[in-house]
Amino acid sequence: MRNPRYREPLAAVTDSMRKQEARTDRETCLAYNVGSPAEQVKALVDLLTRKGGGLLQAPDKMPDSPLGSQSNDSRIRRYCEALLSRVGNDPEPSSPSHRLASLLLVEGLTDLQLREHDFTQVEATRGVWHSARAITLDRLFLPLSRVSIPPRISVTIGVAGIGKTTLVRHFVHCWARGQVGKNFSLVLPLTFRDLNTYEKLSADKLIHSIFPNTGEGNLVATAPDRVLLVLDGLDECKTPLEFSNTMACTDPKKEIQVDHLITNIIRGNLFPDISVWITSRPSAAGQVPGGLVDRMTEIRGLTEEEIKVCLEQIFPEDQNLLGQVLSQVRANRALYLMCTVPAFCRLMGLALGHLYHSKLAVQDTELPLPQTLCELYSWYFRMALSGEGQDKGKISSRIEQVAQGARKMMGTLGRLAFHGLVKKKYVFYEQDMKAFGVDLALLQSALCSWLLQREETLASSAAYCFTHLSLQEFVAATYYYSASKRAIFDLFTESGMSWPRLGFLTHFRCAAQRATQAKDGRLDVFLRFLSGLLSPRVNTLLAGSLLAQGEHQNYRAQAAEVLQGLLRPDTAVCARAINVLYCLHELQHTELACSVEEAMQSGTLAGLTGPSHRTALAYLLQLSDICSQEANLSLCLSQSVLQSLLPQLLYCQSLRLDNNQFQDPVMELLGSVLSGKDCRIQNISLTENQIGNKGAKALARSLLVNRSLITLDLRSNTIGPQGAKALADALKKNRTLTSLSLQSNVIKDNGVMCMAEALASNQTISILQLQKNLIGPTGAQRMADALKLNKTLKELMFSSNTIGDRGAMALAEALKVNQGLENLDLQSNAISNTGAAVLMRALCVNQKLSSLNLRENSISPEGAQALVQALCMNNTLKHLDLTANLLHDQGAQAIAVAVGENQCLTHLHLQWNFIQAGAARALGQALQLNRTLTTLDLQENAIGDEGASAVARALKVNTTLTALYLQVASIGTQGAQALGEALAVNRTLEILDLRGNDIGVAGAKALANALKLNSSLRRLNLQENSLGMDAAIYVAAALSENHGLHHINLQGNPIGESGARMISDAIKTNAPTCTVEM
Repeated sequence: MRNPRYREPLAAVTDSMRKQEARTDRETCLAYNVGSPAEQVKALVDLLTRKGGGLLQAPDKMPDSPLGSQSNDSRIRRYCEALLSRVGNDPEPSSPSHRLASLLLVEGLTDLQLREHDFTQVEATRGVWHSARAITLDRLFLPLSRVSIPPRISVTIGVAGIGKTTLVRHFVHCWARGQVGKNFSLVLPLTFRDLNTYEKLSADKLIHSIFPNTGEGNLVATAPDRVLLVLDGLDECKTPLEFSNTMACTDPKKEIQVDHLITNIIRGNLFPDISVWITSRPSAAGQVPGGLVDRMTEIRGLTEEEIKVCLEQIFPEDQNLLGQVLSQVRANRALYLMCTVPAFCRLMGLALGHLYHSKLAVQDTELPLPQTLCELYSWYFRMALSGEGQDKGKISSRIEQVAQGARKMMGTLGRLAFHGLVKKKYVFYEQDMKAFGVDLALLQSALCSWLLQREETLASSAAYCFTHLSLQEFVAATYYYSASKRAIFDLFTESGMSWPRLGFLTHFRCAAQRATQAKDGRLDVFLRFLSGLLSPRVNTLLAGSLLAQGEHQNYRAQAAEVLQGLLRPDTAVCARAINVLYCLHELQHTELACSVEEAMQSGTLAGLTGPSHRTALAYLLQLSDICSQEANLSLCLSQSVLQSLLPQLLYCQSLRLDNNQFQDPVMELLGSVLSGKDCRIQNISLTENQIGNKGAKALARSLLVNRSLITLDLRSNTIGPQGAKALADALKKNRTLTSLSLQSNVIKDNGVMCMAEALASNQTISILQLQKNLIGPTGAQRMADALKLNKTLKELMFSSNTIGDRGAMALAEALKVNQGLENLDLQSNAISNTGAAVLMRALCVNQKLSSLNLRENSISPEGAQALVQALCMNNTLKHLDLTANLLHDQGAQAIAVAVGENQCLTHLHLQWNFIQAGAARALGQALQLNRTLTTLDLQENAIGDEGASAVARALKVNTTLTALYLQVASIGTQGAQALGEALAVNRTLEILDLRGNDIGVAGAKALANALKLNSSLRRLNLQENSLGMDAAIYVAAALSENHGLHHINLQGNPIGESGARMISDAIKTNAPTCTVEM
């Protein structure tokens, strides 16, 4: 019988067709004459698949349509209402800042995503998603630029539980409300759970399946703009897509296998004008050839703040419980990483919430907090069992009856879960349940509601899946654990027939071997759970419900031996081997990992090079707190060990590989790592190795494709001009590296010329360190030419070269033009007054440079005169280092005059410049006027008591100086007393260094008395001042009243054991935060 709801829309379509010149009489008749709703849909699909594509024109191009666009709008509105009722309430808020409001644009799938378990992907990347370009939800299907076209095939990937289905439902809600996808007239959402219910399907029936009850199937044909077909959950498709073995089909009426249908839609053989959006776990997304995917996006995980928000939703009214759960989550790094996945975060929150409630209920503060994955899921199971009734080891008969029912249910569900895991089956239907003996009536129990979720398909049948993939793996492990104790054949064989296998350990060994041989890692977490069920803590948690009390004791040690036996000396440490360490951790057999971690902390890692130690090191690189910020593998790696760790180094954010005697062949290996699409390394240090030109070239080749590295440190190697040229050529194309250090190599002028050429075009490098590279005036000239063009370089370190006055003059000319450089280091470059004068004239013009290092040159009073004018005119220079020049009193006095007028300089270093009391007096007067200087360094100048007293007078009025260095300055008792008087009133000085003077007992007494009043000083250095027991008494008395001092150095003074003990007692009693060196 014909459905009358189809008549009016069809009439509108056919009337519109009459008014279009592109339509033939045959097409119009076809649309009029079909009778049943299914036939109508078939006809409309014909039109959609290019047999009548003109119907996709907008209604405003059909002015004579009897119904017009208003009628079409009303039908679309009815369709939207039907969609909203199907997908339920919007599961996500619509705020622009929400996690699902934007996705990450990615260029394709990485090897890690294609080959590894979802847990492994999160653990290996430390829960940090690629820093990729984001695209907002409203632009997800729009062109990326004005010259590009909208994507036809879009794929969104995300690990299990990340929110792919939630994203689709959120998008559908937003589209139905007109917030996103405004260029789509229709959005047609389907899930593979729906499609799995069909053996064969035609294209027109596929469309009709979305409109089974609305009668709006012809909306696809009358859609004025684009149509979006959403296929959610490719990883749940019961048959993998095989693009190479699927016959082409262009007939929308022909019924073919569902996987063949989807393949032909993706290829464009069917519905070529429809946009297709596929969501999938990463491994399954690899079924779609990259050449067919126009746009790939990824859903990122939760940030730390979003984890907190997620847990707040679980405990909205119990802030105390929320705080406890948050504290526990943050304390366990392995579990915290997994909390970046929303589904896992909720599961962990529920389990921990139940744990803390259990503690309160039984008033047992000794209940252990979960440290492993299996312990966490055991608590979740206890929660699902809802009141297992265990009270100090006693189980009531009622609870025992509940436990027996739970064991029976877990047995049947476990068998279903296990065989589904083996067959990569994650969605189950009623026929699957019956095949495995699952009583459908029992699926309504409280236990099952926490483990399984039920969903109605469009075919009016129910689909079941575990709440999260990891729950299926946990339930499968409990089944295998129980079944293997009585099974006589291999449980992994589908027929149940194999060579006899007797005993739990035999089956455990079989499971371990199967897991390590699985190339896709799908049994990794299953094996972790199976191992965890043997741990004492899990046995305690599940005794009486799933496990027998104490039965783990018979197997635990042997299981650990089985696992360790799987650690073979392979060329590279693979993910399967690292998973063995995770299994040992679940088993609470952590001796191997602990020994390697201790070796890392003590610097004795070089002695641990066996296969098991290498695997443990790779495991720690993922999980250890000491490796989370930086993996320090200096002084401990050989080429063979490094080669075995290469796959794991990909995901270290910062790597220190210093002092390993690495030569050029090793750089080829590291280059392959840096070239990998998966590479996450941001900082790598290779200092003090034996890297030459070939090694530099290998690294340079990787920089051409690498998009993660920010800092590359190659200090103290043997890289020459050719290696520098290769690196420079890479910098012309690389757009991520911001810091490069070639300090203490031999690149010479030719090498720096190449670097200069790269700087002319590179706009990302901001730090370039070229100290100690035999660079002369010619190289400096070429670098200066580059600085006139470059606008991004912030720091140029040129110290310990031989650029001389000619090079300094060239750089000075560049400074007049360059407005980007902030730090220029010209230490030890044979610069005399001539070069200094030109640099100072440039400073009068330059308004960007903030730090200038001219240490260890040949600047005399004449050069200092030029500096005066620069300091009076320049208002950006903050750090000036003139250590170890030839200023003498005359030059220092001139600088003092400038300091009195300058209102920008914060750090002035005048160490070892033959300065005496006269210049110190001038500097003291300047300090009384200056309001910006925070650090003054006068060490190793013979300013004497008179100079120290002059500086001390300034300290009584100065309110900005925080650090004063007066080491080896010929200061005696009088100077120390003057400084003591100043400290009694000064409230800003934090560091005072008087090492290597002769202040005597009276001087120490004056300083000690000042400490009783002073509250600002944090560090005091009285090292090597001939202080004896009396001085120690004064210092101890001062420490009993001063609570601000953090560090005092009394080394090199004959205070004796009694003095040391007195000071130590004073610290323990009155100043526990103060550190004293004696």
